[in-house]
Amino acid sequence: MDLLDTLTAKGLRGEIPTREEALAVLATSDDELLDVVAAAGKVRRRWFGRRVKLNYLVNLKSGLCPEDCSYCSQRLGSKAEILKYTWLKPDQAADAARAGVAGGAKRVCLVASGRGPTDRDIDRVTDTMAAIKEADPQVEICVCLGLLSDNQAERLKAAGADAYNHNLNTSEGTYGDITTTHTYADRVDTVQKAHGAGLSACSGLIAGMGESDEDLVDVVFALRELGSDSVPVNFLIPFEGTPLAKEWNLTPQRCLRILAMVRFVNPDTEVRIAGGREVHLRSMQPLGLHIANSIFLGDYLTSEGQAGQADLDMIKDAGFEVEGAGEATLPRHRADVAAAAAGSCGTAASACGGGGCGPCGGHAHTPEAEAAPAAQAPTAEGAADELRSDLVKVRRRGAGTELAPNA
Repeated sequence: MDLLDTLTAKGLRGEIPTREEALAVLATSDDELLDVVAAAGKVRRRWFGRRVKLNYLVNLKSGLCPEDCSYCSQRLGSKAEILKYTWLKPDQAADAARAGVAGGAKRVCLVASGRGPTDRDIDRVTDTMAAIKEADPQVEICVCLGLLSDNQAERLKAAGADAYNHNLNTSEGTYGDITTTHTYADRVDTVQKAHGAGLSACSGLIAGMGESDEDLVDVVFALRELGSDSVPVNFLIPFEGTPLAKEWNLTPQRCLRILAMVRFVNPDTEVRIAGGREVHLRSMQPLGLHIANSIFLGDYLTSEGQAGQADLDMIKDAGFEVEGAGEATLPRHRADVAAAAAGSCGTAASACGGGGCGPCGGHAHTPEAEAAPAAQAPTAEGAADELRSDLVKVRRRGAGTELAPNA
């Protein structure tokens, strides 16, 4: 049985591949790409049918973050010309959320830049969640506020949060290369705090920062071991004014191989195409829907996405359907586990729809026609010759502005 037959059979049974098999997916050639997508698509349809979950980001506080994450346009010292504003009022955030829900979003992701919330910040978010739930009691809410202190996850859960997003971003071995103001262990601790409080854990990665295939496989297996209900896959957007501004390593083909690897390692978990899909998948975005079962609608935290209606048209044209508010996202066996962990009747059962919800995860985001040697960071042939910085558009509408959101 060849690689793809083996991976498909395992995925249909809900089994995960070996590290060697996961690495082999990233090493497949462009000639094999459609076969890889088809194999991952069979696994996706086994557990999620043809449903696509829509998620909508609301950036509650933008920019001026004290952390030094190299990929982030909101980082300390960033010269990226992004929107900068302090906390939105609850009614402003609720208005922004309402636009996303009206566009078909099932989950609203509330994000704020910064190292982590103060107790006063938790109060602010609690008030915002109440305003959103008052307008639509069914809407799911994922919160992303950075590193959590003791009892903060419990407070968010008690206030009605369904999920918490905090991305691992990259492998433990290379984490210190992209951030120095906190550690990989700090991020793992926050995901565990969220899970322990009964919140659905949403945690993912950023690809395209110069990492190796081994780094990608390491972080994806770590996310599986952490029990993430939702795995957002972000593709680095190299914002001018950040240390990774020149890291244009990605091609659509490489992005699809990474998505397929994530799907094979997480056959029954929500996989979301998060920030950067428009920039790096471009015209091949519909193929990504055959692998992932979740996307963001409209814009991201600090960058613009394609028009919300274009997202809806893409889903329909590709033969998929938007997941309804009353439909469970996770397969039954995963939903039961999540509900048990939440100690509830299952309100936290659906996976976090905020894949790239993180203060940095919604705008960061992978690479090449032929897989690079194992010990080398992948590079896209010709990428250095055509940086395509024209594809990066800073968000100037929606939350924090007087312009209507793109939903």
